[in-house]
Amino acid sequence: MTQTINDTLAERGSRYGDFTDHADIAQALQDVMRASNGWERLPAFMRQALTVIADKIARILNGDPHYKDNWHDLQGYAKLAEDRCNDTGA
Repeated sequence: MTQTINDTLAERGSRYGDFTDHADIAQALQDVMRASNGWERLPAFMRQALTVIADKIARILNGDPHYKDNWHDLQGYAKLAEDRCNDTGA
């Protein structure tokens, strides 16, 4: 059976909670990050990793915190950024 977009949205809503509530949390986290003094000196890959991580955090806070895939994704995006960092010996 082919899943409709409404089926997909209902499934995601049951896992991640209401999209509007999720968006409010995600945007608030991102607003804090973008307002920090260090945001502009980050390269695009770091800003993007942090943006997606904030979205995953919002999903955890708004939906099912025991859904392991969200936690796995957090690690993955952090690893993508880590792999692109220059080794400064720190």
